[in-house]
Amino acid sequence: MTQAELYTALKSLGLPVAYSSFATSPSPPFITYQFAYDNDFMADGFNYAEISNFQVELYTKIKDQVAEKLVQDKFKELKMPYRKNEAWLDSEKLIQIIYEIQLIGG
Repeated sequence: MTQAELYTALKSLGLPVAYSSFATSPSPPFITYQFAYDNDFMADGFNYAEISNFQVELYTKIKDQVAEKLVQDKFKELKMPYRKNEAWLDSEKLIQIIYEIQLIGG
């Protein structure tokens, strides 16, 4: 999957989506995503396979299990494993759900 395909998949959820941040924040729930780091498979001094780690972040005003299920079901549909973390952002008064995913070869 490529980064463009990830964007398209996230947009299909019907929530506002942006890379990294929005110029003006929409009303929650909304999604941002960004490249975190690479973990390429290397051998003999070459990068044989690109493995890009991304963070997909879901922001909600309250615990929104419907929005979380929407995102998680999309990852499952795409057969994309994820790790999930949750935090309360006191300064923003929002719940942040971070999904860590990998894009291989894209």
